[in-house]
Order: sequence, then structure tokens, then C-alpha cells
Amino acid sequence: MIKKRAQQIGVGDTCINEVAKKYVMDALDNNRLSYGKYVHGFEKKFAELHESKYAIMSNSGTSSLQVAIHTLKDLHGWQDGDEVLVPALTFIATSNVVLQNGLKPVFVEIDPITYNIDTSKIEEKITPRTRAIMPVNLFGLSCEIDKVIEIARKHNLKTVEDSCETMFVRHKGKMVGSQTDISCFSTYVAHLLVTGVGGLSVTSNPDYAVAMKSMVNHGRDSVYMNIDDDKGAVRDSKESFFKLIDRRFSFVRMGYSYRVTELEGALGMAQIEQWENILSARQKNAAYLIKGLRAYEDHIQLPSWPEHSEHAFMMLPLVIKKTSPIKRDDLIMHLEEHNVETRYMVPLLNQPYYIKLFGDLEPQYPIAAWVNHNGFYIGCHQGLKQEDMDYMIEVFKDFFDARK
Repeated sequence: MIKKRAQQIGVGDTCINEVAKKYVMDALDNNRLSYGKYVHGFEKKFAELHESKYAIMSNSGTSSLQVAIHTLKDLHGWQDGDEVLVPALTFIATSNVVLQNGLKPVFVEIDPITYNIDTSKIEEKITPRTRAIMPVNLFGLSCEIDKVIEIARKHNLKTVEDSCETMFVRHKGKMVGSQTDISCFSTYVAHLLVTGVGGLSVTSNPDYAVAMKSMVNHGRDSVYMNIDDDKGAVRDSKESFFKLIDRRFSFVRMGYSYRVTELEGALGMAQIEQWENILSARQKNAAYLIKGLRAYEDHIQLPSWPEHSEHAFMMLPLVIKKTSPIKRDDLIMHLEEHNVETRYMVPLLNQPYYIKLFGDLEPQYPIAAWVNHNGFYIGCHQGLKQEDMDYMIEVFKDFFDARK
């Protein structure tokens, strides 16, 4: 019987290093909480690293998705009740923002190996009211985004890439988030980059960028997006000066209060300077855990991914195989009792609110349903030490040895 360790091994990690503290204190010392050099710098660097022209930071990945869908609906004249295709396995925010924009989510079955949207099932869900496809890059792995884009172009549909769990990795040589109309990322606690709260909407379309920036700021006129925009304005005439003043409180579209502070921007700048170390540590830790758990792959489906994709490993997803007599809840309980934290693999269709809205959809999506009831994940983040991972592997061994 393995000895239980006192401290829990969590699914995520937050590391506030000295650089982060320095940047935060610099913002505070400059009496700056509203949008400034740190948020702007973080947006600029994030866009560059994802091979896009613009990034708009908001207070969550959900908010970034909300303004992305709202922007496309607003600029392209979508009507209430129009449809957006989303995978049948994802965090509930993906499809919630579709509903919150007065649109209808239509679910698509997932791939049984990657857990991302099954591109072979997309076209059968397209109707005359379909307006967009919203694929999700789950757990750190890109979906087959090139195939999604091919289908979207064939049917004249827009694409919004929910990449809240995946950053800095490539699919067939191209960076996640760089090919779709808009891509959205999250910097919430336990994500790949952590700013406490935060999200980014990324695009190379200037019209989309202006609209999303406006919506994050209450729908404000794009000429006045932060408190510095009128500093140094040329007061060559009373008329021109007050024309600018008037636009301080000119709201040109429906918007939200989704802004962040310079403190989130400061944390983001410190984190993004370390993105290569963060990513490589996660990949190394995932490889170590996968190797250590190979002994149990008759029971557990371990992560695998195509050669043309890189994996960022926001977490390590595991699914009990149909041929195994093992019950997920028994394994989760054993892990939790030994202070190894677990989470379900973002079940969607069996959520009480969705059953109320749509009825029992699980029989229509057997692969997503299996993962809903048999999938979970553990941490593989950069904060883990080898002794932590050795302990985690030993806890699995203890569970399976007891059932021989």
C-alpha cells in the first residue's frame, strides 16, 4: 500500500516569478490600472507568436469567444436562430456564447482518439441556416483545422477557433489560431499562460479587430479606446477638439464591460517571456507520465496525436477503454484519496441545463457520451517535479495491482 503524500498534486500551476512581481509593481508605482503598456505589449507579442496581426485582451476566454461571435453576427447580418456548429465535447462556454448571441449551437461528434471535432461529421450537420463552424483545440492539441477551413470555404461559412486550451503549437507547420477568421485563447488560472483572469481574441482582419476592441469596451467608438487616446491631441481649433471630446462617450454598437487591468497585462508579459520553457516542460512531463502509464494501456487510452501536430499538454487526458472492467469513478476516487487531483474531460451534452434545453442528446453522440462518462485528466504542468510524477505513477500502480 502506497503511503499518501500530504500535499495535493494539482491539475494546474501558477508561478509568480520575480519578473512578474517587478512588472506588477511597476504598474502600481506608475499609478496605472487601466489599459497601458503591459496590456498593449502582451496583445502585440501574443498576436506575433500566433502569426496574426491583432490580439484583443479581455477578462476571460469566454468573453473573447462572446465578442468573436457577436462581431461576426453584427458585421455579417446573421439573424437570431442562425446556427453555429460546435463539437459535442467541449467546455460549456463554447456553446453558451452561441446561445447568448441568440444563435443555435448544432453539435458535431468527436474523434475517438484526439477528442476534437470529427471533421468527417461536419457536413452532415450543415443546413441553410448554418453560419459558422467553431472547432475547439482541446487539452493542448489542434483539431484538423485545415479540413475545417476547407469545409467552411466550400459552404461559405465563417470559422471561430476556440483555442482556450491550446497555445504556441503547430498543425501541419502552421500556428494554432493563425488560419481561422477569429481565434480565442484563455489565460485563466491553470491554463498554459496564467494572468489570473483573461482571454484574447486574435485575428488578421482589421474590421473584426476594431469591432471586438469596441465590444470589449462597452461598444465605444474605436477612436477612443483608453484614457490616453486624447492625450496630446492638437487643439488647433475648438471645433476639432470638441469633436474628439464628443467621441469619448460615443457608443457605436452593443458592447460589454470585458476590460482587464494593467496588472493582468503585467502578469501576461512576464509569462509570455517564458512560453518556450513552459511549453517544453509540459511536453517533457507528459512524455514521462505517458511512458510510466504504458503498463496500464489495456485499461486506459493514453494521449496520442498525429505526427503533423504538436501537443501543448494543458493537461493529460485519460479515458477508460470499453474493453476494461475498470470503473472510472473507482480510479478517480483512488487518485483523489492519494492527493492526485483529477477533473472530468469537459462533458457537455449531459449537463443538467443542456438536458433541459435540448433533451437527452447523448445517444446521438456515442463517442462524446463515452468520454463524458469514462474520461478524466490529471496534471502535467511545468510545476511538477520528477518525484511528483513518480508518485503519480506509483498511485496508478497501487490501484491496478490491487485488482489483479
